[in-house]
Parts: sequence; C-alpha cells; structure tokens
Amino acid sequence: MSTPHGTQAGGIFNVRNFGARGNGTALDNPAINQAIDAAARAGGGTVLVPAGTYLCGSIHLKSNVHLVIGSGAVILGAPQRLNAYDLTEPWTGTAYQDGGHTYFHNSLIWGENLTNVFITGHGMIAGGGLVRGDGLLDRMCGFNHWQHPNPSHEAMPPVRLGNKAIALKLCRNVLIRDVTIYHGGHFAILVTGCTDMTVDNVTMDTDRDGIDIDACRNTMVSNCRINSPNDDGLCIKSTYALKRNVPTENLTIVNCQVSGFAVGSLLDGTMKPSKNQTGRIKFGTEASGGFRNVTIANCTFRNCRGLALEEVDGALMDDISIENLTMLNVRDYAIYLTTGRRYRGGDIRGSSEMKHIFISNVIAEGVDKKSGIQIMGLPGTPIQDVHLKNIRLICDGGGTAANASRMPKELGAGYPEPSNLGVMPAYGVFARHVKDLELDDVTTSFETNEMRPAMICSDVNGLEINDFKPETAAGVPAAKWEDVSALNVRNSPALAALHLK
Repeated sequence: MSTPHGTQAGGIFNVRNFGARGNGTALDNPAINQAIDAAARAGGGTVLVPAGTYLCGSIHLKSNVHLVIGSGAVILGAPQRLNAYDLTEPWTGTAYQDGGHTYFHNSLIWGENLTNVFITGHGMIAGGGLVRGDGLLDRMCGFNHWQHPNPSHEAMPPVRLGNKAIALKLCRNVLIRDVTIYHGGHFAILVTGCTDMTVDNVTMDTDRDGIDIDACRNTMVSNCRINSPNDDGLCIKSTYALKRNVPTENLTIVNCQVSGFAVGSLLDGTMKPSKNQTGRIKFGTEASGGFRNVTIANCTFRNCRGLALEEVDGALMDDISIENLTMLNVRDYAIYLTTGRRYRGGDIRGSSEMKHIFISNVIAEGVDKKSGIQIMGLPGTPIQDVHLKNIRLICDGGGTAANASRMPKELGAGYPEPSNLGVMPAYGVFARHVKDLELDDVTTSFETNEMRPAMICSDVNGLEINDFKPETAAGVPAAKWEDVSALNVRNSPALAALHLK
C-alpha cells in the first residue's frame, strides 16, 4: 500500500511514484532526487529504481538512504548538451591533483559529508554521455601550474562537465555492492576521504579508471571484476584533494580480477584484445599522504600491466602484504616497486620512502620483454625490507646483449611508469638502491632466447637469496652485482657457480 508521499510499506520509495518514467528519453534524475529527499526527510529508507532505462544527470545521495538499482534497471548518463550535471564546486589555490580528482559534484551519482551511504542492486550504471577527459577541469583548478604555482592562474566559471559515474567525498559507512558500471567516464568510482567502506561484487567495464580509493581509511574491496584497458583498474591514491596530506590506510583487497580487454568485452564475454592493455592494481602515482597497513590477496591480472607500488610524492608506504596473485599476458612488467622525487602535493617535508613490503605466491606468465620485477629506490634513501617469496616468472624473452649492457636512468622527478625507462638489463629481477632484500624460492624462465641475466642488483645492502632458480642462455651469467654488500646465497646452484660469497 502506498502513502500519499509515494512511500510503500517498509520504507521503500519507488522512483516511479515520484514521476520517473524509465523510458530512456525523459530526464529522470529530478524524480529520483525527489525520492531520495523524501527518504531522507523520513529519517532514512530505500529508494528503489525498478526495471527501465532512466536518463539522468546528477543524482544527489543523502545520509541513511539506500539506493537500489534493481534487476533490469539502467541509470544512463545524460548527454552533455542537456546540461543535466551539477556545476563543479569551488576550488581555490593551485591543485596538485588533476581536475578529475578535484571536483565531485559534476558526477552522475555523488555524495559529500554523508553517513550511511548504500548503493546496491543487480542493475547497471551506464555512463552514456559522461566524458573521459578532464583537460578543462585541469585548467580550472590550476593543476597545469602545480610545478610552478601561479596564484593568478586564469579564473574560470564552474561547468557541468559530467565525468564520473559515482563520486563520494568525506563519507562514512559506505556500501557499494552488486551493481555493474559500464563506460564510467574518467572514474567508474572515485572515493576520497571516506571511512569504513565496502565495495563488493561490483563489475566495472570502463574506458578509464575503474575505482580510485584516495585518502581513505578502513576499506574492503572484494569479489570485483574490473576491466579498464585505457587506464588503471584498481588504483590506490593519497592525493592533496582534501588540501591536506591524508594516508590511505587499513585497506584490504581480496578475490578481485583486473584486466585490459577491449571496453565492453568483459560484459559480453568475448574478451577481445585491446591496444593499451593497462588495467592492473596500482598504488600512486599521486601519493603525498602515503599508504600503510594494506593487504591484497587472491587476485588475477589478465591482459594488462602488473602490480605497481609507487611512492614518489614525499610520503611513506609501509606495511604492505600481498599474496596469491595470478597474472597472464602481462604488459611491461609483472611487479614494480619504485620511489621518486616528484613531490606533487602540498607541505612535502621528507623523502619518498617505502618499507616492509611482503609479496608471496605469484605466478606471472607471458611477461613482457621490458621487465619482470623492478625494485628501484632512491640514492641515499633505499627501499627497505622487501621480501619476495614463491615467485614464478615465465617471460616472453627476446632480450639482446645490447639490452643487457644498458643501465636505466634514475627515475628522479620523472613519471613512475616502467615503459618510460625502457627494456631492463635483467629479464627477471632488477634491484637498485635497496636495503634488506630477500628473495626466497624465485624461479625465472623465458619462451624466446634471452641474452640478459636473470638478475641484476646495484647498490643493495643486505641481499639474502634462497632457492633461486633462473633459466639462462649459453654464455650468459645468471646474475650480475654492483655495490652489493652483506650477501647471503643459499640453495642456489646457478649463483654458486659464479663463486659468489
């Protein structure tokens, strides 16, 4: 039975009762927002979006409201020409993060400073008219000037440039479950400064980032499938979007799949190849707040880049535990750990640091010629206490003697992407500026003849190797060392043959 306000028994607010038509042509976000407002006035409730296609501009979430996108329901992003998205909120000063991370209100579904935010259901959020670029937003917030701050950068009026499917800022007790997001714009999901959040069983097949978790605490991401060939899949950040340095901490990621197939081919099951093959789980690049207390387990990477841990903005990455990763057709690298001196963020006080990294039980097949594992710290500030255990790298191979003779440049202030450094001189493990590196039960092999050694270590203080099993071509040493101290090699005949002590 319905009440005069469109409420059904049990506190359910059906958007059809507020005028939503669901025909794909009439703008339905005003009716959906009325239903959300009614639920909020009642102290909370469930807003039901039943089967149908709902053309929408910005939908405003409220505290204690559960938005259910039912089976057969599609929330479709309106074309930009309809001016249906909210205006960007004010931003003053120079932004150290791009415009996509800076503005939230110009999103398809958004909320700020809310408590108890729930988005569930087996329906779909389809980006439709959302855009994937943010060049205009970069200029508005002054991001283009972050290296040379200019308080007098051109003042620009707010715009209605819708570019995110879901954006949440400074929210607490958040649940996003079961929905599918297709073509999510710049971000299918962007969450910044949120606490106590669960994202579970969400499928994202999108043209740029899948989900970005920025400056958040107490977060669980589980059972998600994320296909994002043109950008990162599951990206962990700590930007300066809150105008202070806030770490991302107490994060668990389990049972997730990331991939870089052509957009849409995850949803239709065809898994078509793509040109860019980005996908991946990545920490950074924006990292002025740092990262700590993170667990990642039981995840697969398909047709995409590998695992990347990047701290280049003057903060600390600490206590990271990663286990049980399976990778197939890995572009550029399998595992990448780096620190740098970009320092993109406000109030940077120290050097970029990374320590206490434990990665175990990884099998990577079809690893690109460029590199297998890179661990690259800074001169004078090494990455500390890295333990790699039970790693299997099956590399494409094809490296030449010329590749083996080159030494990659230092990252310094550069953008931290392995492709920018070119082919590594070792096909398996390359480590530079590291303190206390332990390699335990690591096996490397190749499909095409490989003229590079399996391992090169440079400026490593405290190198412990146990049960290292490299494949090598005739006449190619298994490893090379430069400025390595406190070396301990056990159960590794290929290295013992080099008379290493």
